[in-house]
Amino acid sequence: MQQTRSVEIGTGLFIFLGLAAVFFLSTRATGLSSQLDANAYEVTGRFDNVGSLKERAPVSMSGVTIGRVTSVEFDPKRLDAIVRFKIDSKYSEIPDDSDASILTSGLLGSQYIGLQAGGSDTYLKQGSELQFTQSALVLEQMISKYLFSGGTKKSE
Repeated sequence: MQQTRSVEIGTGLFIFLGLAAVFFLSTRATGLSSQLDANAYEVTGRFDNVGSLKERAPVSMSGVTIGRVTSVEFDPKRLDAIVRFKIDSKYSEIPDDSDASILTSGLLGSQYIGLQAGGSDTYLKQGSELQFTQSALVLEQMISKYLFSGGTKKSE
């Protein structure tokens, strides 16, 4: 009876630790574990094409994650996408003429926003809008342009 009880407790502990490990790995893989501080400031950018950019996608500068995308919306008046993202307050000296590009991790990886520093003496702050943006490169569009551009060559 005592041995059966200890096997049951051991099995329960093993299952609990397994579930805790799965939860830990899922939060690491989805980026839920990296929370921004309460003083993070929100910046917006307008893009013609956001590709498959999603909420919680990283915002990085020089390869370092400095923030997260908070929303991706369509503007029906200007017919473009508005991307809002928060930047951690410890990165408060990013020039306001910096440009934002939607980049892809690897060839077919997830998309993120990459910031490249400008040269201005004034910095991004809460509510700033980036003026220089570059839309996502959509692989399907590039392939179709390459495939169908062969028919437009002039023959002599």
